[in-house]
Amino acid sequence: MQREVYLSKIRDRIMQAAKGTIFIPSDFKDIAERKTIKVALSRLCEEQAIRRIMRGVYEHPEYSNLLQEFVAPSPNKVAQAIARNYGWSIVPCGDTALNLLGLSTQVPNVWSYVSDGVYKTYEFGNFILKFKHTTNKEITGISYKTALVIQALKTLGADNIDDKIVSKLSNNLSNEEKALLLNEAKYATSWIYEAVKQVSKGG
Repeated sequence: MQREVYLSKIRDRIMQAAKGTIFIPSDFKDIAERKTIKVALSRLCEEQAIRRIMRGVYEHPEYSNLLQEFVAPSPNKVAQAIARNYGWSIVPCGDTALNLLGLSTQVPNVWSYVSDGVYKTYEFGNFILKFKHTTNKEITGISYKTALVIQALKTLGADNIDDKIVSKLSNNLSNEEKALLLNEAKYATSWIYEAVKQVSKGG
């Protein structure tokens, strides 16, 4: 039966992906039409091969033998999947940016992103995802890592950029990312660009 063939192909793609991978229906549009994909994902949920995080968002779950339970989905991966679903460009901001760059060990309950999409808030488990519309110049035309560093610097503020921050950021970037950061941040606020120059020199 053709539907079983599609189900098998979708299952294979999911099982071959790393545990913790997040999927949306359009990730399988090269295999089948949307209605068939929806039926397949529903069936895989019933089989507990995947779990539904929220409407239209699914995970290949990771089980912890130590905790004897499934690991909570990555909020950042879920946010990226939502953005992929709607065709948004997003970049973590605020405490989320600081956490992802190792500038803060505190895991936020609210994961915040600047986006070229609409203002939107989603909730799942104990997490809240908040998307805030921003001007395109903050997120388009520059690499993800450059945009992430700029958002982190904005969150910290000019008076809080010290040698420790510069060193941590520098150690978080490859030489190629530093070169790209220095080139792409030229049109950022002057104090941000001065900080970027220090980060790019480090390492």
